Amino acid sequence: MNPYTLPDSFLESLLLEDVPCGDATSFALAIDRQPGRLICRARYAMLLCGSEEAGRLAQLRGLRLIGASRASGERLAAGDEILRLEGEAGALHAVWKTAQTLMEYLSGIATSTAEIVAAARRGNPAASVVCTRKNFPGTKAAAMKAVLCAGASPHRLSLSETLLVFAEHRTFLGDEAPPATVARLRRQWPERAVVVEVSSEAEAALWAAAGADILQLEKMPPEAVDRLHRQLPGTRLAAAGGVNAANAEAYARAGAHILVTSAPYFAPPHDVAVTLTAAPPATEP
Repeated sequence: MNPYTLPDSFLESLLLEDVPCGDATSFALAIDRQPGRLICRARYAMLLCGSEEAGRLAQLRGLRLIGASRASGERLAAGDEILRLEGEAGALHAVWKTAQTLMEYLSGIATSTAEIVAAARRGNPAASVVCTRKNFPGTKAAAMKAVLCAGASPHRLSLSETLLVFAEHRTFLGDEAPPATVARLRRQWPERAVVVEVSSEAEAALWAAAGADILQLEKMPPEAVDRLHRQLPGTRLAAAGGVNAANAEAYARAGAHILVTSAPYFAPPHDVAVTLTAAPPATEP
């Protein structure tokens, strides 16, 4: 599943960052106009992401895609071919590392996300996994593509789109009662769910009674989630803080309707093996 492709403006910025004035080595060796071929393969099993961007990076530098490349969202076994490119050596070298690294990082995020989704669904097939905005600044669109490819969703893309009340907001509210806060939010943003982050079971009960649509349970263990699920049957519960593939099943089984996680952004990249050779036959499959 490929939810979208990153724009050329973003891809051009990546290429210009790595090759601002051409490839000095290829130019100095006078090999930049020689024909060559580059093949990318999965070194280990992974959920692929970023192959469309890798192919487009190549096209932006005049390279040819040979045959069909594998799509983002596909599961690959070790050794599976992702894509192959043909063209001048200078362009191959200019695209090589940027395309490889982009696929490695995005596939790492996608694979980690898919593992969390699978664990959550073992606990409850109806559970949802959402990934936070804690991605490395400047990489949001790329990170979100990997998250969506893996079957998860964005938690909140920005501060502008959701109502999520933290303790850091409430410190400015003085003695305003929780029902008044919820009512004020609903008047100001009537079409948006009111989400409140709480750090104890007592706070959860207080804000559920105030009418919050979703309670974000910060760093509560699955046992606490289970108690709140039984105590507050009409309130959606989101488990947050430390959610990962090792505990997602327990949280979902305990009654968390939503699992909020940042873990995929810190997953190791999944290696993409690259073979670059001189003058391959243009008609070779």
